[in-house]
Amino acid sequence: MIRTTASLSLALALPAGAFELQQPVDCTLGETCYIQQYFDHDPGPAAADFTCGPLSYDGHDGTDFALATRAEMAAGITVLAAAPGTVKGARDGIADFAPAVEGRECGNGIVIDHGKGWETQYCHLKQGSVLVKPGDIVQAGTPLGLIGQSGAAAFPHLHLSVRQNGVKLDPFSIGTTACGSTGDDLWSEDLPAEPGGLLDIGITTAVPEYDAIKAGLLSPDLPTTAPALVVWAYYFGPKAGDEIALSITGPEGEVIAQRLPIEKTQALAFRAIGQKLKTEGWPPGAYEGTATLFRAGQQIDRMQVSITVEP
Repeated sequence: MIRTTASLSLALALPAGAFELQQPVDCTLGETCYIQQYFDHDPGPAAADFTCGPLSYDGHDGTDFALATRAEMAAGITVLAAAPGTVKGARDGIADFAPAVEGRECGNGIVIDHGKGWETQYCHLKQGSVLVKPGDIVQAGTPLGLIGQSGAAAFPHLHLSVRQNGVKLDPFSIGTTACGSTGDDLWSEDLPAEPGGLLDIGITTAVPEYDAIKAGLLSPDLPTTAPALVVWAYYFGPKAGDEIALSITGPEGEVIAQRLPIEKTQALAFRAIGQKLKTEGWPPGAYEGTATLFRAGQQIDRMQVSITVEP
């Protein structure tokens, strides 16, 4: 797959010697992982991330570093200690994908004490992956376990919470309450943050089931007698008013193309368009599917996928 994306470079300098965090997941933001939800800065029943964008929900008290599919979770993505400290608590043994149990919404998780009132908490780790126990000393970057989907988790991700003296803080904008403010962040290096984007794209012979897309659906080579060609796109953070353009181009030119309005702000969504077989068969050769996400008329992300139609 080929991908292009627009992102924001988000980091403000902290005073020398201040508490700092490194990225808590061994992945590349915008490529092999993404941030699905940020800390909620709206004091009322609505929700807003620190940029006043929609990537949060009411009362969300952390940052969700997410994987696009359960297949990527199965492959294993390591959770890392965000700063040096001592493990204060750890829990394992909660099954992934099981209903959340009251009081254990974090699922398999870890709390690290960093001194001077600072703590970080790591939630929803994969069952059986937790590598540390209370009392262990860790450094920034020490492996803690793997991203999972245990506890109250609707998708595979790490929920990172940051606290100082029991007060929950947004590591992207500390010391502020309203969104759009210019509070310092806690990151030791710039973290690219996307305002929403594409997670996956594929070409199939029918509109796929949403659960299959979330699991990690491949685009196999197809015969010339395939009953239809369908291009689908899976994306996060869509806002009402956005648009998504989908197309398939084959060896003889355009097969289908549509630009569709997005009418609802959501955390995750997918769209698909297709063309039924109208002739004796699809021309053999390479076919390319493209998805482009637009906000306020500007491209914010683009993905492509190629398949071969075989004679």
